Amino acid sequence: MIGEYKDNKGALIPLLQKAQEHYGYLPELVMSEVAKALNMSSADVYGVATFYKQFRFNPMGKYVIKVCHGTACHVAGVNILDTMFDQVLKIKAGETTEDGLFTILSVACLGCCSLAPVIMINDETYGHLNTDKLVKIIDSYRAKEGK
Repeated sequence: MIGEYKDNKGALIPLLQKAQEHYGYLPELVMSEVAKALNMSSADVYGVATFYKQFRFNPMGKYVIKVCHGTACHVAGVNILDTMFDQVLKIKAGETTEDGLFTILSVACLGCCSLAPVIMINDETYGHLNTDKLVKIIDSYRAKEGK
């Protein structure tokens, strides 16, 4: 994959995108290899990668939970859900559970304001949430995995 872009610094972002698509995130070793192939410093590659929000530097969980923090969700009590995630999964936004099952991401708006507060787990949307519903949803995903 890297060979066709050798010494082409303009290919940095497409290469990082391809690497992330392949690995699910950007491993440090991959960024070093990209830097070598493009004749760039690792610091420059890292600087570009950290500038763009699309790039991740840690593996994501099997189930990525996007928690809406838009105005409607904020008013509807999304902060209580954040507390529940901390208690039930023992992680905060931007973190992944030790077993690699769940990652929580805080997002500005999911566009489902009439369902506030709302989350998405991978491609499934869950709305009108409260703490009881949230625990049941998390438990159902754990049950799918036999946990």
